[in-house]
This record gives sequence, C-alpha cells and structure tokens, in this order.
Amino acid sequence: MWDPEQYLRHSGPRLRPLLDLLAHVPDDLPGSPRPRIADLGCGPGGPSQALAARWPGAHITGYDSSPQMLAEAAAHTRPGRLDFARADLAHWRPDPDERFGLLFSNAALHWVPGHPEAFADWIGALPAGGVLAFQVPGNFDAPTHTLLTELRGSPRWRDRLGGPARTHPVLDPAGYAALLAPLGPHGCDIDAWETTYLHRLTGPDPVLDWTKGSTLRPVLARLKDDPAARDAFLAEYAAALRDAYPPGPDGVTAFPFRRVFVIAVRR
Repeated sequence: MWDPEQYLRHSGPRLRPLLDLLAHVPDDLPGSPRPRIADLGCGPGGPSQALAARWPGAHITGYDSSPQMLAEAAAHTRPGRLDFARADLAHWRPDPDERFGLLFSNAALHWVPGHPEAFADWIGALPAGGVLAFQVPGNFDAPTHTLLTELRGSPRWRDRLGGPARTHPVLDPAGYAALLAPLGPHGCDIDAWETTYLHRLTGPDPVLDWTKGSTLRPVLARLKDDPAARDAFLAEYAAALRDAYPPGPDGVTAFPFRRVFVIAVRR
C-alpha cells in the first residue's frame, strides 16, 4: 500500500540519488531505430521523466506493482515515448522482442526478495553495450530500521505486526559487482559505489515523516483498519526516533542515509 503524496513530501532529497546514478550511465545506448528503456519500480513517475529528459528520442516504459503509484505516474504519459505498466519485479523479465538498451531502477529492488536472482536473465536479455543501472538504500543497520525491528518484535506489537521487519535485503557494492561481472557471454564492465547523504530535515518528527513514505508502509498497511493502534504505534516509534535523531540548536535534524549504486554494461 503506497501513498504517492506522502512519498513525494521529500521529493528533493529522494531525487538526488536518482540524478547521481543517472549521471554515470553512458550516453550512447544500443537500440534501433531508438533506444528502449525500462524503468523498474517507477513509482509516481519521477524517475521516468528524468530518463525521458536524458534520452529524448527513447521509448520508455515504467513498471510498478502499485496501482496507487501507477495512477499518479499515468499523468506523465507521452504516447509513443513514455508509458507505464503494472508488473511485479520479482517475476518481470525483459521481452526478447523489446531489446531494451537500459534497465534502470531507482530505490526499488530492496523491496524485491531475492532480486539478484533475476540478474542473469536481465543481463542476458541486453544487447552488447546494454546497461543495468540501479541504486538501493543501504541503511538497514540505521536506527530507522533497527528501532522499527525492535518495536515490531516487542510484546505489545509482535502478534499484531507479524514479527520483525526484513533486514539486509541488499548487498554491498562488492557483492553486487561479484555477481554481475561474469554475466553474459563476455561479462560486464562494472561501476559500483556507495554514498552516504546527509539530509537536513525540518518540521515536527521529520524522520518519522520520511519513513511514512517508504520504510513504514508495510506496518501502516497492517494497521490501516485500526486508527487507534496505528496512532499508538506511530507515537512509540516517533519517540524512539527523536532520541536517535535529535534536532540541532537550529531546529534542523541531521539524517544520514547510505545508498548503494551499481552500473553493469554488457560487453
């Protein structure tokens, strides 16, 4: 259950990693008469628009499993240039007839259990010079996640919320590089790195507000029919986050956020 409006409340900081990833993708993509691009986990359409601006002649399709996100993204449709389709990335594979030159994913693959298992099929479907480029959060040891795991597993909530949240659903840059480098008949050239952004957030409980757009979505979905329980859970989580991320004297809350970036170019 996704809320595009809540997700976009922090659109500025969320956009920065997308642009940093995009800046490292090669300009020339294979594809005739024009490149074909897949935006995997397109959300409300922001990444897809950035791809359309970078490659104005390409045909781009944004894929997402959330009807709410796709409804928001549909407003950005450009017939023949930019369209959107529903797909579960756990099972999505490129159509051989499409011959995508770029498979691009911004902050989505960490929601897909076992996503590295798809890499062989994805790279195998790319032509020579085709690119797989993605970034995923790498902050699963941060207080936002460890405190949420502790709270979900506490006596008050563990029966209601089904136990602890997932941990470590992504690899580090070296782990992704080791998996991707040998794929394809001639292997891949790899560019992999990590960056920790320091987001400076303002307003009441700004880290809680951030997590409502992403990390907290599974919890909020389970409590959506019980507003009193939802509010009680959020109050407990907010108090823990305030201790972990206190505002500075200027009222600004420093929120470090590590992300992992990977670009694989098929030889």
